[in-house]
Amino acid sequence: MVDKNKPPQEKRGGWLSRFAPGVRKIVSRRDTPDNLWVKDPDTGEMLYRPDLENSLWVTPSGRHMRINAEQRLRYTFDDGAFEAIDTPDVPEDPLKFSDGKPYKERLAAARKAAGRKDTMAIGFGELDGTPAVVIVQDFSFMGGSLGMAAGEAFIAAARAAVGRGVPLVCYTAAGGARMQEGALSLMQMARTTLAIQELKAAQLPFVVVLTDPTTGGVTASYAMLGDVHLAEPGALIGFAGPRVIEATIREKLPPGFQRAEYLQEKGMVDRVVAREDLPKVLGQILSMLMGGRRRAA
Repeated sequence: MVDKNKPPQEKRGGWLSRFAPGVRKIVSRRDTPDNLWVKDPDTGEMLYRPDLENSLWVTPSGRHMRINAEQRLRYTFDDGAFEAIDTPDVPEDPLKFSDGKPYKERLAAARKAAGRKDTMAIGFGELDGTPAVVIVQDFSFMGGSLGMAAGEAFIAAARAAVGRGVPLVCYTAAGGARMQEGALSLMQMARTTLAIQELKAAQLPFVVVLTDPTTGGVTASYAMLGDVHLAEPGALIGFAGPRVIEATIREKLPPGFQRAEYLQEKGMVDRVVAREDLPKVLGQILSMLMGGRRRAA
């Protein structure tokens, strides 16, 4: 039964659509990008995206947010200019693995989301005037997991550095080995270690920049084999995660455990460097380690 004394309900769209039909079109959501504002994970404050981009994705609270491989390469090389080096192709899904979803489908989805074929990107250019090859691990691609493609890319980067007679810089960011590739993934820990030996045999520097997060098999291999280890502020660095450790030892970990500053205090990291200062610091370190040598094909 309809209550005649009850006022009629507003038509869909509310009073604004009735009194100013054109306003709705003017302020359509399509005119405002969904990603124009980014939430600060520390304070909850909404940050204007262009401002974040100008600050190299470092928030006012000091949080160094995760960035993709292309951004990292642009921020690292002088004037953002570099030569992209192709990463080798590898067999896909050699184990025909499925964890409820076929590995090939997971790869396809990750490639579509990240716009790249796997986690690694390689570039060649100058850092504060010093030529170098830089390899970057992109955490947005399946958590930066170490698989055959990542291992082959690392080897290709090391050999490119040897061929050009320049240092190798590696930005690490990973959740560990790629489980869908089983033992083939674990083999990359040894293979990348051998590639570093080729750099050492050629007397070329290998510098590691640890970014958030660097964990698992990557930490147990090339991430801790550099001549110098730098880290971004607040980066999580370790083998097992803090929650796993606490559950195992049944004790509360000290404040800042496994963070870059804590590891610098304990001697595992040589220096914690802000993102905006990394190119200059890297250039100075590479120039010093090269001892005045400068060669690039």
